[in-house]
Amino acid sequence: TIRPVRRSYYDPSSAPGKGVVWEWENDSGTWTPYDMDVGITIQRAYEKQHPWVDLSAIGFCYVIDFATMGQINRQTQRKRRVRRRLDMVYPLVSGTLPKSQSWPASPGAAAAPPVPACTCPQCLLVMSAPDGVAVARSTLKPLAAQGSRRQAASTPALSSASASGSPPGLGSGKGARPGLGTLNRSHLQRLAIAQSRVLIASGVPTVPVKNLTGSSPVNPALAGITGILMSAAGLPVCLTRPPKLVLHPPPVSKSEIQSIPGISHSCRKTTKKQAKKGKTPEEVLKKYLQKVRHPPDEDCTICMERLSAPSGYKGPQPAVKPDLVGKLVKCSHVFHLHCLVAMYNNGNKDGSLQCPTCKTIYGVKTGTQPPGKMEYHIIPHALPGHADCKTIRIIYNIPPGVQGPEHPNPGKSFTARGFPRHCYLPDSEKGRKVLKLLLVAWDRRLIFAIGTSSTTGESDTVIWNEIHHKTEFGSNLTGHGYPDINYLDNVLAELAAQGITEESLAQEKD
Repeated sequence: TIRPVRRSYYDPSSAPGKGVVWEWENDSGTWTPYDMDVGITIQRAYEKQHPWVDLSAIGFCYVIDFATMGQINRQTQRKRRVRRRLDMVYPLVSGTLPKSQSWPASPGAAAAPPVPACTCPQCLLVMSAPDGVAVARSTLKPLAAQGSRRQAASTPALSSASASGSPPGLGSGKGARPGLGTLNRSHLQRLAIAQSRVLIASGVPTVPVKNLTGSSPVNPALAGITGILMSAAGLPVCLTRPPKLVLHPPPVSKSEIQSIPGISHSCRKTTKKQAKKGKTPEEVLKKYLQKVRHPPDEDCTICMERLSAPSGYKGPQPAVKPDLVGKLVKCSHVFHLHCLVAMYNNGNKDGSLQCPTCKTIYGVKTGTQPPGKMEYHIIPHALPGHADCKTIRIIYNIPPGVQGPEHPNPGKSFTARGFPRHCYLPDSEKGRKVLKLLLVAWDRRLIFAIGTSSTTGESDTVIWNEIHHKTEFGSNLTGHGYPDINYLDNVLAELAAQGITEESLAQEKD
């Protein structure tokens, strides 16, 4: 697939130019930054002291209220918290990237092996400017002004860079301006260290990243998240060549792909399965409940009213008396029957029930996963930490479509980003067991759902549904790869929480 790309320049007076980041609070309680253009729009209204800003003009159905620091969905009226924080100033980039794929040696110096072109932030910053002085003036000098004179003076390399307007190793004054061709690896490393010192002096937080030649305090923007994660794992990091994420295995021919012994077929499709009809909610729940004549002196955890009093549920009234109380037979938790029926009616209505207190599942739980295809086979490559076996590759593919009655917004279209999604398991006894259970989860429509993405903030899109997968093949820099000695046990526990265990395999056969 070929897509156009573009490069944007952000004015120094804009939100990224000032280091301002606007974020919204997602369902897990963590903060997600708005897209750059959205953040710029919010910041512009904030600086003009507007009481609120309507984002519908740029394609979003949200209103940001600055008085309450909240985001309001104009369609659902749902509210979320927003916040404004200061971060690193976004790098100012000018000029074009050179076509050269290596760093030439300095004029007059002994010939050295060519160094591959680097794409880390500090190298791109140098490569994208017409000469080194432009870089120094656009980055180091403004940042140095933010630091104290005492801190700057205590670092000779920093002081000389700030005074001359150029980083150490690049010369000073107009007569000594070097061209891009004079920059080699050592120049870049010295530039990175100088830039880090300026950032330290300006109060920007740093993290200890272990360089190939030692340990230096390096700003996160210079090291990159993969560098930080590698350093935390005790691996050395090159500050002028970013570590490479291996998301996919080497190319595999069709002749190398093998079916999985003990598992029939290599592809499974799912459709919009509707709940079985013919039984009322009261008839479904009757299988899982015992009536309680003398309710205990405690609250119903659904409506939060005393069990000895009638149910406090105020929605559509089910055909059950509000003062009846029942106990679930497995876990023995007690609720108003009125509340349980209302909860069932607001769910998937698939004939199953999940205790709202302890999450015990009664019946067979199914989900609302949209239609799609799941492929699975063995490829002749080993995962890190599983060198003794080949790899099971799973490929999920779900196309965009229209939401059904079981989804959050029936009749509205939904998106499906990042498909096909490739996932990996070791071809071991436990890995095959996990695959078999994942096939059950797929058939029960539990692997994906439609909701709001916690990474992009996009609503009405296909998201993972609390069963974690490994999508990074040859490393674990993002946390979604191998080695991870606990992953198989963790995913088995997540499957069990959805009611999928080895007993489920026997039920599927029946």
